Amino acid sequence: MTTKIPQSINVGLIGGGFMGKAHSLAYAAMPMFFWPAPALPYRKTIAELNIEVAREAAMRYGFAEGVSDWRRIIEDPDIQVVDIATPNDSHAEIAIAAAEAGKHILCEKPLATSSEDARRMLEAVRKAGVVNMVAFNYRRTPAIALARRLIEEGRIGKVLNFRGTYLQDWSADPSGPLSWRFQKKIAGSGTLGDIATHVVDIARYLVGEISHVNAMMQHYVTERPLQSGGADKLGASEKNANAPMGAVDVDDEVMTLLRFGGGAVGSIEATRNGWGRNNYITFEIHGTEGSISFNYERRDELKVFFNSDPNDVRGFRTIYTGPAHPNGGALWPIPALGIGYGETKIIECHDFFQAIVTGTAVSPNFEDGYITALIEDAIVKSSQERREVEVERAESLIRV
Repeated sequence: MTTKIPQSINVGLIGGGFMGKAHSLAYAAMPMFFWPAPALPYRKTIAELNIEVAREAAMRYGFAEGVSDWRRIIEDPDIQVVDIATPNDSHAEIAIAAAEAGKHILCEKPLATSSEDARRMLEAVRKAGVVNMVAFNYRRTPAIALARRLIEEGRIGKVLNFRGTYLQDWSADPSGPLSWRFQKKIAGSGTLGDIATHVVDIARYLVGEISHVNAMMQHYVTERPLQSGGADKLGASEKNANAPMGAVDVDDEVMTLLRFGGGAVGSIEATRNGWGRNNYITFEIHGTEGSISFNYERRDELKVFFNSDPNDVRGFRTIYTGPAHPNGGALWPIPALGIGYGETKIIECHDFFQAIVTGTAVSPNFEDGYITALIEDAIVKSSQERREVEVERAESLIRV
């Protein structure tokens, strides 16, 4: 029996940096893992800062052409998907234009530099009726999806608390260059928007809506060397303490207590100044009947404890994710063979194209991105006012 060839969907990618590479890999690999694929992504056009960089990115990432103006992607009637992998301050303008042109949209996180822009983006995609997704890809790690399934099945009972971290050290050295990620006018925030939002998304995905926060934000590094060249360089990639200096005006660390609408409590800690921590995303969840623990640096593993186990064998057990677990059947044939960052993007790509083909919603979408932005607002306000703050309810603000 011959498999029916899936339809081809043309993609326009805006931004050819680290995230552009990750997304391009997913477009190429998704049909290799998920077959028959819901659709075949065709890498049609990539936009970059100038035509030389764009043409090089097209060759490197397998796109048919490179352009220097992202509006050409929006105006191209043959492009059905717009992928936004640019610095945060351009997300709103591009996404709103893409929605008005009837394009489906995948946008990197955070959705926007402010909740006001995030709301405008949500209103635009709802009005246009296009499929939209914000790229909180870590929730597509099979072990995290398995944790959600165990919680939904009641395996650990009623959730009591959540403790999450995202610790990195790439900006701990003050001689690292002044990336756009350290400039509020471009990034919107620092550690809060860049990495803490990933843990916020995981917390919402596993436990439910966050109703209140009590936060503290810290700013350690006040200036950094200006970058040489136009490409964004993360802190570990270039050190030049003798270069001219520029101001850093974003947060380096955030800690917050949480209250969930369902009654659970929790905490999140995130920093980019934690020496020795690379991509240390962790969470531990305790319920009335058991516990779940996860460390992204060992992302093939999920540790679980069930109170129902006999006393002589009670303790945390390690589950190695594989074909028997969420998304595992499409990846590698045996457990613990190795899940990487790229696989989470491949799964994300599959789910996005599945939603386009079936005309269904996908999560996390722009509504999730907007809710996360409201949580960010509450964290900032709480830190400034040194008190517990209630998170504004999204549904009371959206008018379409």
